[in-house]
Amino acid sequence: MLVLGRLSRYVALLAAWLATGGSLFFSEVLGWMPCTLCWYQRILMYPLSITLAVGILRRDDGLHRYVLPFSLTGAGVSLYHYLLIKTDWFPPPPCRAGVPCTVDYLDIFGFINIPFMALTAFLIISLMMVVSRFAPFEEPDAGAPAGARALITPAALPVYGIVVAVVAAFVLTAQLL
Repeated sequence: MLVLGRLSRYVALLAAWLATGGSLFFSEVLGWMPCTLCWYQRILMYPLSITLAVGILRRDDGLHRYVLPFSLTGAGVSLYHYLLIKTDWFPPPPCRAGVPCTVDYLDIFGFINIPFMALTAFLIISLMMVVSRFAPFEEPDAGAPAGARALITPAALPVYGIVVAVVAAFVLTAQLL
């Protein structure tokens, strides 16, 4: 649990960046138009990519307070969207323009689709924020100036690595297609 506690913020950041990069890949590279509910999920996921990175760099022990409202709301929207596609429990929402919210671009193993992947990312982020809430917080370096300690520390290197690795993976994949 101690190892997961120390890594929880980085796992949440990785999930947010993969989800953000994946949604951009689906729409910009594959040309899949997002529906209205997909846009709502994007509106809730994209800020998490930045908020988590800044919170990690600033070593903010209250990061969960900023992240959980977005991630839990996003999980609710994703769950509704998933159930809307996979069941007949809900009437379809009135989509005004573009792609209907019941279109299923992707269907792997009969249950994995885009709303399911978004739901998984939101739940991973939420769980990791709950874990980070109870994880020991590392005190910042007392001798470094406040602005410098956040950007130039060994603890910040995984943040930069995650961002660079995810962006590079999606750019390379786009080049191969």
